[in-house]
Amino acid sequence: MSARRLVGLETEYGIIRPSMPRANATVLSAQIVDSYAQLVAESDSQVRGARWDYADESPLNDARGFTVDRDQAHPTQLTDVEPEVEGTVWTSESVALDGNDARVGSTLYQEKDSTDVVMNMVLGNGARLYVDHAHPEYSSPESTTPRAAVLWDQAGDEVMRRAMLNAARLGSGELLMYKNNTDNKSVSYGSHENYLVPRDVEFSSLVYGLTPFFVTRQIFCGAGRVGKGMLGQRKEFQISQRADFFEAEVGLETTVNRPIINTRDEPHSNWDKYRRLHVIIGDANLGQISTLLRVGTTNLVLSLIEAGAAPSMELADPVAALQQISHDPSLKSAVRLRDGRKLTAIEIQREYLNAAADYCQKYGHQDADTNEIITRWAQILDLLERDPLLAADQIDWIAKYKLITSFAQRHGLGMDDPRIGLMDLQWADLRQDKGLYYRLAARGAIQSIFSQEEINRAVTEPPEDTRAYLRGMTLQRYAPFVVAANWDALSFSVPGARRVSRIFLPEPLAGTRSDVGELFDAQLEINEFIEQLAQRA
Repeated sequence: MSARRLVGLETEYGIIRPSMPRANATVLSAQIVDSYAQLVAESDSQVRGARWDYADESPLNDARGFTVDRDQAHPTQLTDVEPEVEGTVWTSESVALDGNDARVGSTLYQEKDSTDVVMNMVLGNGARLYVDHAHPEYSSPESTTPRAAVLWDQAGDEVMRRAMLNAARLGSGELLMYKNNTDNKSVSYGSHENYLVPRDVEFSSLVYGLTPFFVTRQIFCGAGRVGKGMLGQRKEFQISQRADFFEAEVGLETTVNRPIINTRDEPHSNWDKYRRLHVIIGDANLGQISTLLRVGTTNLVLSLIEAGAAPSMELADPVAALQQISHDPSLKSAVRLRDGRKLTAIEIQREYLNAAADYCQKYGHQDADTNEIITRWAQILDLLERDPLLAADQIDWIAKYKLITSFAQRHGLGMDDPRIGLMDLQWADLRQDKGLYYRLAARGAIQSIFSQEEINRAVTEPPEDTRAYLRGMTLQRYAPFVVAANWDALSFSVPGARRVSRIFLPEPLAGTRSDVGELFDAQLEINEFIEQLAQRA
């Protein structure tokens, strides 16, 4: 029983070009990734990159024991192929001058064929940066503690900021990015979590144990939204940006008929030993405390399920309960259980908290990470029960709610006023001098765990206690020889070699600094380095 577990977070970012509000979002996303690739190529820092290796992807395997036929799958499920952008990337609005560049107003646009654009890369901190359909996405490197998950998630925000600024410098025009989950025009994009779970844990146990928890954890990790319904047509504030987009309890889809429990069975590791629980029911958090609680409490609940100690409860209608809770910022609404009881989200979360605290006390599981999460979990529930506004300096949706409602009251505005809608969007702006979240944080109105200096280091440095260390350090030291990489493999091409050398990394907790640090310290030649890796694989 512990709050420690192998975790990785994924964030799809909203993106627009203000001068071209109808610009193709996939093209804009490609500009972001390619911009960062060029920044990496120009940099003297330890940031490096390599293209993504799709060979081990299997997105259509279902944990319920079957595989979906490709011709029956929704196109967005086919994440095992390189995304494509037709035509040129930099000149969609330009008036050609000499065939190589163009000027609109005072902005110079460089023409670049899409076949030369980097759309998918692995970074020197072990993360992945790529175009996921119509969004730029950052997938963090594997980490083992809730705090580390927060740190490398925050590093993703910094990567996107740097890419955004560099894209403008390169001549693609101003691009703005938002860490949010909906455009309020029927489209929602994800903030996913991935947790390593033993293969021998029955998937049905995960569904039973996690569903009430996932439905209710939004009270401390929701991002807040002005608008209800997929179109945001009812101009009222709700807790979660994603709640109204879920329609099923269990399923493989991620963009249509979204399920509370996703069944994708793609472990990116030893299939016989591990399962990767792919969690799609989460909001994109800017706040570090909300992310910490989102990851840490989920780790503890997974531990309870593995130990057979999770609370026994079932919601009568999980999808309806998810939306009912999200639509009530007072947190007073009670949802019905199958046994006839009606409990609030706070009461359901207390069931899980008490089970985790009791188990840890009984069996002496008291590492620092576990103690921190249990303590913070209890404190937050206490604050929410007294008055949700007391947690405005820690919880994303409450900070946003307080700011927006205070502004509306001061100026006599309703939630349907366009200025409120702009505040809702501006909250998630990644520009630190413009984003409302960042402006509050700069004033000390929102608690942080990590400084900007620590986040900057995580942009270039991988975690040291997972295989992300080997992946990231290999790109830092041997990038010219790495032709492709993914979560569980590195592929090398060495001059004079008859074929590509592919090193498999099926154990996520191997390849750590303690395992392979001496190989990098020794500054081996590439052939000897590959030979040493092959012997250890």
